[in-house]
Amino acid sequence: MRILCLDVGQKRIGVAVSDALGLTAQGVETIPCKGDSVDTDRVCALCKTYETDRVLCGLPRNMNGSEGFQAERTRAFARRLSGRGLNVRFQDERLTTRLATGVLLEADVRRARRREVVDKLAAVCILQTFLDSGGWKPEKKIFRGGIYRMNENHELDMDRENIVELVDEDGQEIAFEHLMTLEHEGRAYICLVPVEPMDDVEEDELIIMRIETDEEGNDFYSTIDDEDELDAVFEKYLEIAEADE
Repeated sequence: MRILCLDVGQKRIGVAVSDALGLTAQGVETIPCKGDSVDTDRVCALCKTYETDRVLCGLPRNMNGSEGFQAERTRAFARRLSGRGLNVRFQDERLTTRLATGVLLEADVRRARRREVVDKLAAVCILQTFLDSGGWKPEKKIFRGGIYRMNENHELDMDRENIVELVDEDGQEIAFEHLMTLEHEGRAYICLVPVEPMDDVEEDELIIMRIETDEEGNDFYSTIDDEDELDAVFEKYLEIAEADE
């Protein structure tokens, strides 16, 4: 499957695409930014044209590895794409635009023309770097602290042994088996185990998250940092589980 690559800027989005074998990157176009909805629609249309749901976004980091305003803007755009059903990943793009500009200067491309193609060429550089480093490999699921929400179905899949699919803040879906929902000291908690092996989660480890409600009345699940709270809820889980047995 092809990979569509985006170099997301404030005024333009450079676009490149891989060949079907995932070996080489070619420039596609430069999208002038006209608003989140319009820009998202255009990317979705390109994915349909190239028959892919794989989108690689260049992630602009500072030289020390930290992320600034533009990185957050890119992540926000990626979340919108994920919400449209696209599978989004990121590639470090430090110095990519500078490299692309250097290539155009060496080719003696006039200034006006450079502005038209530099973002597209940057997307080509980002994508080719990604392909050369191994391409679209199966992604390991990583359980991180933070906020998780139900997927678009907003319900448990009872045909799959109480499977619930949660989405983290980066739009990554992770499937869990729902073991129990319980109350402790006036708060609600959900107890889960991952369906597939995950980094940072032992094979026999239980995941407990606090159920909270946002301003719009939607439930979300928050990981627990307080060890005492986590231990107390785990003991409550054991009591209920033993009683059920």
